[in-house]
Amino acid sequence: MPSRREFLQRSGFGIGAVAASGILGGLGELDADEAESSPLSVRQPQFAPKAKRVIHLFMNGGPSQFDTFYRKPVLEKFHGKTVPKKFTEGLQRTQRNRAGTAFVTPFEWKRYGKSGLEISELFKHTAQHADDLCVVRSMVSEIANHSPGMFMMNCGHSTLPRPSLGSWVLYGLGTESESLPGYVVLLPQGSPTGQSRNWTSAFLPGVFQGTHIETQKEELIPNLTRDDVDPRDQRSQVALTRFLNNRHRNLRPTDGRLESRIHSMELAFRMQSSATDAFDVSSEPEDIQEMYGRTPHGRMMLTARRLAERGVRYVQTYHGNGQPWDQHSGILTAHKRNAEQTDQPIAALLTDLKRLGMLDETLVIWSGEMGRTPTIQTGQKNPEKVGRDHHVDGFTLWMAGGGVKGGFEYGATDELGFQPTENPVHVHDLHATILHLLGFDHKQLTYRYSGRDFRLTDVHGNVVHDIIA
Repeated sequence: MPSRREFLQRSGFGIGAVAASGILGGLGELDADEAESSPLSVRQPQFAPKAKRVIHLFMNGGPSQFDTFYRKPVLEKFHGKTVPKKFTEGLQRTQRNRAGTAFVTPFEWKRYGKSGLEISELFKHTAQHADDLCVVRSMVSEIANHSPGMFMMNCGHSTLPRPSLGSWVLYGLGTESESLPGYVVLLPQGSPTGQSRNWTSAFLPGVFQGTHIETQKEELIPNLTRDDVDPRDQRSQVALTRFLNNRHRNLRPTDGRLESRIHSMELAFRMQSSATDAFDVSSEPEDIQEMYGRTPHGRMMLTARRLAERGVRYVQTYHGNGQPWDQHSGILTAHKRNAEQTDQPIAALLTDLKRLGMLDETLVIWSGEMGRTPTIQTGQKNPEKVGRDHHVDGFTLWMAGGGVKGGFEYGATDELGFQPTENPVHVHDLHATILHLLGFDHKQLTYRYSGRDFRLTDVHGNVVHDIIA
């Protein structure tokens, strides 16, 4: 016979479940009314989108465009010589000390695909998708330092706390998955510079913040399952808690934090069945696992595809947290190592998205927070120790799928690669274009906060229509 305390506990759970009936009609499911009222329910964009989701491959530290995706043959002429001042006169103040001895990449380059895009041997696997790549070679940012550079690329502002691009996407579109976060950040062990500010929701409601997962941990999501309670009892507990939370929230209707906490609790409950499946890459066929490579980055790319496939709206992956693409010295060895870790998995991701018919509706972005100089910072007398400094006045990224032109080069920098000479693209322009591909006018996707309407691009940004298919 149960004790009085046990009887009251069970009765309380039962009453709560009745009072909140339908909250969780089954493990991992919301009923129709709940789903429609959720802040993350699917919403239609302002106009017909070309992309439905984004996978952002972030190369932490600033990869060198001159050694990867933008060959500068004229550097051969100046190799080992001091760069003429005419190339550096217009650089940002923080960049003017970048002038020095020119250094041409020693890596071999080839032209790939029908488009003939020229790509370094470092990315020979990704190069097989040359006709899918839209390479932007005239990117411009603001501050040549890591933290502000990452905040700029992720949040549209280099210093002030602002909602991240992923949060804006989730705010605008909602998520197609009821049982997984709509915005997931996959990290190798350790966090990037600036940590959670790179995936923050800032003044947007907390439900739009990114959920970060360290992929090299044995337990990817701590405390995901409970062995101490029957799922039916747990469902009753969640129902009762929701009932009490709702009553508490109704008395405080202006506190958005309560809504975020309630949503997080319920999402955690639903993730118990869905997350274990989504992150279990061992369930993939052997040939798919081999294609990605049985490496940390290979598993991360495969996980990104599985999340996108299950309705996650924005997936961001990081590479280089422990050994970033930030080579002030030893760039040849370190860039080769980093490319070896990422090239095959990235190519496999593009192949797999095409195989599943997802690439057309998935915008894949490869970028760092900046690029690097065409000149030597250290190691003038020892090629093995040569390094390049930070550079934001003209760097390179590429996009694929999601409505961008494939096999396409856009923009250019001067002969040595210091400054844009054709079609400069500021980070604000990039963000405006990404939102446009997702079906939004960046000037109209706004959120009222502290007496004014905020947007991702602030008062800047122009859509780069020339790169849109």
